[in-house]
Amino acid sequence: MNEPIAILAATAATIGFFHTLFGPDHYLPFIVMGKARSWSLAKTMGITFLCGLGHVLGSVVLGLIGVALGLAVGRLEAFEALRGNLAAQALIVFGFTYCVWGIHRAIKNKPHTHAHLHSGNVVHAHEHSHSNEHAHPHNVKARSVTPWVLFTIFVLGPCEPLIPLIMYPAAEHSIKGVLVVAGVFALTTIGTMMAVVLVSSWGVSFVKLGTAERFTHALAGFAVCVSGLAIQFLGL
Repeated sequence: MNEPIAILAATAATIGFFHTLFGPDHYLPFIVMGKARSWSLAKTMGITFLCGLGHVLGSVVLGLIGVALGLAVGRLEAFEALRGNLAAQALIVFGFTYCVWGIHRAIKNKPHTHAHLHSGNVVHAHEHSHSNEHAHPHNVKARSVTPWVLFTIFVLGPCEPLIPLIMYPAAEHSIKGVLVVAGVFALTTIGTMMAVVLVSSWGVSFVKLGTAERFTHALAGFAVCVSGLAIQFLGL
């Protein structure tokens, strides 16, 4: 590996790490959705990995197409910015919609008390909700939609720093250089995503909300919506 590529690879690793760490949209949706939907840790990590892979590959493919067509970096970055806006807006809409659905679900499943009269005129009262009752086949289908929505949003979401990084080796006609830089960036980005999700999901598993447990879906949607707003208005 020549020196310029080595420097670019080191830069890609550094940027990939901080770009991911300071972008809550890279991990927050998986943490809160995993908690709300009671995903196993393995499922949460698998979805995180696939979304991270789609997130990086989308920008790599775009960069290679741009190189093949002879497009300037500025034009590619403008297109990446457009993709970023679309991804942020998709997160906002998805999070808001999910939050509203979660609130409706929480209100519908508000715990209530039933009193029963037993022999000897003994009155017994118990509290319960219907959140886990009356399962219907369409609910099973609905559960499978969330990972695909997240995957689609992450494929739309750009890796803005990656385009300039791969343009130099591409301009030098170094396919190996492109693969090395893109590979280092991808490994760092996905690795950071998975590390944060793993540690956070493990920690969140110990959090018990008690009577507010039925609001987990609403809180998850709110968190996703906020992460989208952070991208849109704060540039995170």
